[in-house]
Amino acid sequence: MAVKKGGLGKGLDALIPSGGFNSEPGAPQPSQAGVLQIPVEQIQPNPHQPRSYFDPQELADLAASITEHGIIQPLLVMRGQSESSFTLIAGERRLLAARQAGLKTVPAILREASIQELVELALIENVQRADLSPLETAEAYRHLAEEFGLPHEQIAVRVGKSRASVTNTLRLLKLPASALQSLAKGEISEGHARALLALASPQAQAAALQTILKNNLNVRQTEELVRRLSGEKPAPVPVKNLPPDLTALEERLRQGLSTKVTLTHGRKGGTVVIHYYSDEELDSLIGRILPE
Repeated sequence: MAVKKGGLGKGLDALIPSGGFNSEPGAPQPSQAGVLQIPVEQIQPNPHQPRSYFDPQELADLAASITEHGIIQPLLVMRGQSESSFTLIAGERRLLAARQAGLKTVPAILREASIQELVELALIENVQRADLSPLETAEAYRHLAEEFGLPHEQIAVRVGKSRASVTNTLRLLKLPASALQSLAKGEISEGHARALLALASPQAQAAALQTILKNNLNVRQTEELVRRLSGEKPAPVPVKNLPPDLTALEERLRQGLSTKVTLTHGRKGGTVVIHYYSDEELDSLIGRILPE
């Protein structure tokens, strides 16, 4: 029986059975209800894993934790081409760390899944743990949209995000190769990348990127650069500088909302102005500020 798609947006917990499991002859035996102990060499990685980089130090820390406490959450696997082989659905970090820790077997739950569900489940696990980079997430969304014809609304339901969030993440893939490379390397943040998208052409975006890298511009400075290059009038210079604590708060709001935020402060209060540059960005902001 295939995995029910209605449970995907509820997280991996909805996919883990609570009942017993009757293993087939010759299959690994369950160590507790529904959980098998499977030799690590029999588990192949998920070929549709959206995550392309695993931090070596994080893996080392996880391996040390596994050595001390064991694997708390079982892996999720499906049958491979033979009775003695399995394909990983979710839990690649745990599998890599278990191998690093020298474990011979790992706890796992056996399920049936289609290729589409392999993509979705691996994506959900990483998104729920905030393990994917913006580009890895965008590529996973693109795969679901192009390979399986899922509209943005359905992708959003699958991963528990808003439609605007999915759309805005996919827009990152429209950046020129140089910007995508800088984002992948961590030379610029997602906030920088979103600001660059406001420029009309890839040539303008690439030129602005060079200015950002050369002058080590932060997100706020990048937004000002983009406005100048777009022909907008520069924002008026405030009469008074904000105190350091409010300046830090303003920057936190910018980073948290991934857009320009202007904070003014007076004797009896002040204002917070949140800027947006497209209908999609407005939808995304509303989703962040007023979650359903």
